[in-house]
Amino acid sequence: MSYQDIYQGWKSDPEQFWMQAAQEIDWFRPPSKALFDDKAPVYEWFSDALVNTCWNAVDRHVQAGRGDQLAIIHDSPITRSTKGLTYSELRDRVASLAGALRAKGIEKGDRVIIYMPMIPEAVEAMLACARLGAVHSVVFGGFAANELAVRIDDCQPKAIIAASCGLEPGRVVHYKPLLDKAIDLAGHKPDFCVIFQREQEVCSLIPGRDFAWHSFQYGVEPAECVPVEGNHPAYILYTSGTTGQPKGVVRHTAGQLVALNWTMKNIYGIDAGDVFWAASDVGWVVGHSYICYGPLIAGATTLVFEGKPVGTPDAGTFWRVIQNHKVKSFFTAPTAIRAVKREDPDGELIGDYNLRSLQAVFLAGERADPDTIQWLEDKLNLPVIDHWWQTETGWAIAASPFGIEQMPIKKGSPSVPMPGYDVQVLDEGGNPVPAGTLGAIVIKLPLPPGTLPTLWNAEARFRKSYLDHFPGFYETGDAGYIDDDGYLYIMARTDDVINVAGHRLSTGAMEEVLSSHPAVAECAVIGVADKLKGQMPLGFLCLKKGVETSHDTVVKEVVGMVRDRIGPVAAFKSALVVDRLPKTRSGKILRATMARIADGEDYKMPATIDDPVILEEITGALKGIGLGK
Repeated sequence: MSYQDIYQGWKSDPEQFWMQAAQEIDWFRPPSKALFDDKAPVYEWFSDALVNTCWNAVDRHVQAGRGDQLAIIHDSPITRSTKGLTYSELRDRVASLAGALRAKGIEKGDRVIIYMPMIPEAVEAMLACARLGAVHSVVFGGFAANELAVRIDDCQPKAIIAASCGLEPGRVVHYKPLLDKAIDLAGHKPDFCVIFQREQEVCSLIPGRDFAWHSFQYGVEPAECVPVEGNHPAYILYTSGTTGQPKGVVRHTAGQLVALNWTMKNIYGIDAGDVFWAASDVGWVVGHSYICYGPLIAGATTLVFEGKPVGTPDAGTFWRVIQNHKVKSFFTAPTAIRAVKREDPDGELIGDYNLRSLQAVFLAGERADPDTIQWLEDKLNLPVIDHWWQTETGWAIAASPFGIEQMPIKKGSPSVPMPGYDVQVLDEGGNPVPAGTLGAIVIKLPLPPGTLPTLWNAEARFRKSYLDHFPGFYETGDAGYIDDDGYLYIMARTDDVINVAGHRLSTGAMEEVLSSHPAVAECAVIGVADKLKGQMPLGFLCLKKGVETSHDTVVKEVVGMVRDRIGPVAAFKSALVVDRLPKTRSGKILRATMARIADGEDYKMPATIDDPVILEEITGALKGIGLGK
């Protein structure tokens, strides 16, 4: 069947489509129907079923006779070590940890915060919670103490599972002092903590509160899988909110199982026994959906990677991992590929590795500019597929469904909506706009299974953030357009659409032009307040290694390119060459923060920032041209 057949099949009978997809999951009690809409516009899926995520991700594969297959490969260029865990080993380790948690009083519905680096034990902790029906909330390892404290107070965990440290190139990140400080700051106190001691740093434990990972499990009875309702929360994942108070995105158990299982085969082309690698972190949504749950539900082998795209040890590390572990589908962020391209502009290191196992590369997390996609396509001679989704949705809103058919790729577009998503583009008044016209991207309700049903203990905020502005639709917060062929283009966050003398212009379109300059490795465009025109665009350019053209020449050339390709209406007249762009740890460029600095406004240091020093460098560069305080 073609994508069009499948999408139309969903559209004509969503109930049948999702009930059919649900047959791929093991149920203790199957759902009587797919959609529960009695509380619309708040919807639930498969609510009356009984099911367990850990059973579907681990035990059923052992029972099916595939216990000796690798479930997890851990590859850490930082510790120079690689190890594998079979499905049988994973089941035994998860059942043991779950048994120890149960012995200390953790049961269905209790919250557990997980604060771990990229080690297999992080995935084991998530699965152990799922085994008991406990609700995990993974906080990115090494997150600042006050941010961890905010999350402790919001989800009120009975326990916290952490590691003694995380490892970055050239440094050890001390987790335990951050954890201790967070618990001191928080009003809510956990009953106990479980600490995995890493050999790179053994931390001190607080008697009575802290337990060492191994001794904690000594002599306990392994736990069986606890059936939970289909609408039981699987996890809470905090995403940054505009108010500074993070939003706790909730994921329901059954919807996640059905949706993620569907995506592995249909989007990523992955079957049981294949090796799948999402180069992300368990602290982000990609890590939840496609390091931990998706690949394991599908019976694939998942890679847990502790390293960076460059510097561990070089820009060839991605290709080494793909070669050594026979990765079939690879998922990373465009920003990671741009970092590789900046270090190795000619892709010479790619030629050092045998990438015969690789069938496709998938990009998400930031808009993938056509130049980056073209570079990777040229070097790998494989499909490079941009796809678009959010923490809130948990899986792709739009993609080229590689497992269904190889559709034509249009560079700059994450392709077409997936079944479950009726994507539309509206103007500010909520009216549909013609094809090719920039507007707010929305999704007609109900959202499909696996997407957020609400925010943790904050339904009013959920409605206000996503449902109220365009009644009957979910507001994505992204701006873009749909072309005549139904392909979607994400051009900016709604906040990043700038208004130049009454013209609504996309910063993404300008960035596309800047990134096509041969000297530019990475770029960003922001809108800066202007008394005459309202806003004026300002570019930031990071240049490739070894570029000999003068900075002034590059700036002059990109200004001319924007004028040629977008037109004088863009009023693009200036750009700054900088060493680095400020980003979150997941690779998103902090455009809104840069714009506040340029406009001389106060700003809150983003909790997820990768390196605060970069903001000082940006502030200095802006002052040099008379912007900011």
